[in-house]
Amino acid sequence: MKKNVLIVGAGGVAHVAAHKCAQQNDILGDICIASRTQRKCDAIIDSIKRKKYVKDTTKKIYSRQIDALDIPAVIKLIEGTGSQIVINLAQSYVNMSLLEACIKTGAAYIDTAIHEEPDKVCEDPPWYANYEWNRKDTCKKNNITAILGAGFDPGVVNAYCALAVKHYFDTIDSIDIMDVNAGNHGRYFATNFDPEINFREFKKVWTWINRKWVMKKVHSIKLDYDFPVVGRQPVYLNGHDELHSLFKNIDADSIRFWMGFSDHYINVFTVLTNLGLTSEKPIRTAEGIEVVPLKVLKALLPDPLSLAPGYTGKTCIGNFVKGVKDGKEKEIFIYNICDHAQCYKEVESQAICYTAGVPPVAAAILVGNGIWDIKTMVNVEELDPDPFIELLDKIGLPSIIEENPSILSLPFQAVKE
Repeated sequence: MKKNVLIVGAGGVAHVAAHKCAQQNDILGDICIASRTQRKCDAIIDSIKRKKYVKDTTKKIYSRQIDALDIPAVIKLIEGTGSQIVINLAQSYVNMSLLEACIKTGAAYIDTAIHEEPDKVCEDPPWYANYEWNRKDTCKKNNITAILGAGFDPGVVNAYCALAVKHYFDTIDSIDIMDVNAGNHGRYFATNFDPEINFREFKKVWTWINRKWVMKKVHSIKLDYDFPVVGRQPVYLNGHDELHSLFKNIDADSIRFWMGFSDHYINVFTVLTNLGLTSEKPIRTAEGIEVVPLKVLKALLPDPLSLAPGYTGKTCIGNFVKGVKDGKEKEIFIYNICDHAQCYKEVESQAICYTAGVPPVAAAILVGNGIWDIKTMVNVEELDPDPFIELLDKIGLPSIIEENPSILSLPFQAVKE
């Protein structure tokens, strides 16, 4: 059994995860929230206390200041807090330093996004082979549990793939992961999570088609899907973290990721990109000040957590899987619907942060009780999906499975750029 959780990060996803850890602290033990800016951690704790979510009042919930790139300092923090599980919800630049600290201390490591280097964007696939998988043997040698990509996408959608293999198909032709937000935050323009990380995703589209990596132009391939609950929505072929492990661990001809964007979003993003404001490359102003345009844009846009009050509508995230079972063609759509207003009522957050913040807590519980304490490095689809999905049903993210759904299905070959 592992107890005591260290959450690194104090953004919108960490806000949700801390609430959920507090709701389950009779299992998870003490909770420390650590970030470069300690007051942000304290604001999360204030929210938890305001909602009265500390289940076991004999357990501590507190904050610390930390530079997550400082490995010795992180080691000292893990040891000083007695944390046996580290949930990394900071920017993805710190993944490898936090993983190294966990290896040195024996703590379990859980993250929700792939590692990135600040000066490199959309590297050649598979992305996990560039950094994380290089430490897999070390984790195994040292009996370190490291669960990669345990948010929703990546994370829950990976478990959906494993569930499809385990229960619904003998062979799989294609998996289309679809993420749509049919919500309205009332702002002129905003991203639903860290703008810097969000825009870095939209440089290249690496996708897995006919068992090979294919690169497409960003936002060049669009389809309309008739989603349950939220109705017909436009989605665009995108690159995304989960493809970079699923291609290896799930036997399917094609695995694609689609994300929903409104016409307004696409128009504003296109203007920002054409002006150079989504660039990660430093520039120098006439006054001699060096700035990174993308970081300036991030500073100008709303904090994703600030969108929560008054946010209306719902998200739908799921997997449309096509294959064969018992000699017959079969289709399923396995998905979650999340309501922005309900998320705010429960944890003072919006649904995008909620869907990303609940799953790593479920993973931490499964590590804590030994079910997922596998003492090596894995991606979520390599683990038994059943206890994960069952636990998510109980703590806020129920899954729905439709067999032979009415969702609009178009053959990829018929789509033209």
